[in-house]
Amino acid sequence: MKKFLNDPEALVHESLQGFASAHSDIVSVSLAPKAVYRKQAKTQGVALISGGGSGHEPLHIGMVGKGMLDAACPGQIFTSPTPDQMIAAARRVNTGAGILFIVKNYTGDTLNFQMATEMLDIDNKVVLVNDDVAVENSTHTTGRRGVAGTLVVEKILGAAAEQGATLEECKTLGDRVNRNTASMGVAFSSCIVPEAGVPTFDIGGDEMEIGVGIHGEPGRRREKFKPADAIVDELLTAILKDLQPKAGQELLLHINGLGATPLMELYALHHKANEQLLALGFKPVRSLVGNYTTALEMTGASITLSLLDDETKTLWDAPVHTSALHW
Repeated sequence: MKKFLNDPEALVHESLQGFASAHSDIVSVSLAPKAVYRKQAKTQGVALISGGGSGHEPLHIGMVGKGMLDAACPGQIFTSPTPDQMIAAARRVNTGAGILFIVKNYTGDTLNFQMATEMLDIDNKVVLVNDDVAVENSTHTTGRRGVAGTLVVEKILGAAAEQGATLEECKTLGDRVNRNTASMGVAFSSCIVPEAGVPTFDIGGDEMEIGVGIHGEPGRRREKFKPADAIVDELLTAILKDLQPKAGQELLLHINGLGATPLMELYALHHKANEQLLALGFKPVRSLVGNYTTALEMTGASITLSLLDDETKTLWDAPVHTSALHW
């Protein structure tokens, strides 16, 4: 294992220190308990908090700032943050208008965030993100996973909260955006969790995992490697089957890298996906391409589509200033 680290157990701590110094104009960082906060805190309005295991950067810490999250709670790599992190963050960012937690649908995250909401003496609600269509007819206890669509939910809700939406309005909007967002990914290689020191899963040099999870969870199936066009066809087919958009529907198209895929390849995927969506009679009017919801150094990518309407398109376009997004 070759990684830029000293002690694997200290990597998250040292990374957060670096994040704090690199983005001191946007965020402040607490190391005990671990949390990243918006530098210029809100004085009014709903506060948004998300979080999850580290290793998915820039999600979630890179989404803290004006127009998105007020705080993010990072756990150890691929491990949920603890309720005390969430409670401390909520008390710090609370303005009196309530707390909205944005949670990816994984067992540890849902359990710990639920504990936090029950222990918290502040009005709060939860938006559970489960955009991963790779999980079909799942008997898994939590059902569909939360993946790259989480960024879409955080951006749109961040803009709504910035513009004065109430806690109930943010909750309703977040659930709607989640329902209208679907993702699916593919991996060519595994990642190596530093404390494990070995690949999470083994995969042949001529194989790919269709529908992989962002922690290395198995996908729909393992199969022989295919050209990019065929991969895009398969991912889009599954996503469109789930969303069932109407002809002429405006869409946000998000091509997300899993950590080790070059931007050159991600843009090639966007080209094919955009062409296919236009040919099917849809309108991909907004795009985001890059490594945003990663799995350490995993080679692979995911496609996310989100159905847009006038409200959500306007909220997506609203100003944002975080370390990962700025417009």
